[in-house]
Amino acid sequence: MKRTLALGLVALFAVSLLSGCNTIRGAGQDIEEGGEAIQKSSY
Repeated sequence: MKRTLALGLVALFAVSLLSGCNTIRGAGQDIEEGGEAIQKSSY
């Protein structure tokens, strides 16, 4: 029982960690696109 609970918690932690990386990646892409728009408007 303890082993199953521990594996479940590890799996939950891994999923939350991976989804956080995807969110940060998406935010980075949004910031990059915003910076490119500013660069284009400055010409």
